[in-house]
Amino acid sequence: MTQSDRTPGAHRAVVFDMDGVLVESEHLWERMWARFAAARGATWTLEQTRQVQGMSAPEWAAFLAAFSGAAESVADTERLVVDDMIAALDAGEIELLPGAERMVEEVSARAPIALASSAPRRVIDAVLDRHALTSGFSATVSSAEVPHGKPSPDVYLAAARELGPAPADCLAVEDSGNGLRAAAAAGMTVLAIPNRDYPPAASALAVASFVARDLDEVRVRLLESLTTPVAG
Repeated sequence: MTQSDRTPGAHRAVVFDMDGVLVESEHLWERMWARFAAARGATWTLEQTRQVQGMSAPEWAAFLAAFSGAAESVADTERLVVDDMIAALDAGEIELLPGAERMVEEVSARAPIALASSAPRRVIDAVLDRHALTSGFSATVSSAEVPHGKPSPDVYLAAARELGPAPADCLAVEDSGNGLRAAAAAGMTVLAIPNRDYPPAASALAVASFVARDLDEVRVRLLESLTTPVAG
């Protein structure tokens, strides 16, 4: 059975990406990578951003350190960039996308939800805490906590294991090309909300069962696609 063949209302859980789905932050990651590189005499461009999108923090930190010729270790490179991201969050620069709060509230009231993010654990926890979303999620997984980042399915498979339902019974919401590929490779039914600043390739969008214009469309589609809870 293909993703598009699944019966509406047959899914039992939802797995969300974070950057570009819940919060507008991918441009900030690019800013921090470029700032780190510039301080070491290297010029970071959109080409490098596209190469690292979807990577786990250890993966992009290794790339960034090598690209920049950094004297810092990979771990210190990651820490410095993450420190900048936390500072941006504290300054109010990482805000919820329109419709994100309502989507999380309504979908989590209907079915268990998880987060499968390329962001490191420190950023995930800080973002969810700042926006009072932590309690809505039954599980959160960083790709730094699995063997491989996106487009590998590892982080989505781990999220499904935490939730309980098989991946085929899960819906996934993604905005980026590597994220879409990762969720599809995990066997989930994928809903796309294409990132406007970093639009996914047509080949990545092709794995989605539905392409939404905004999070309100995503929310409605998710609620339509979830099983109706049994009254007890």
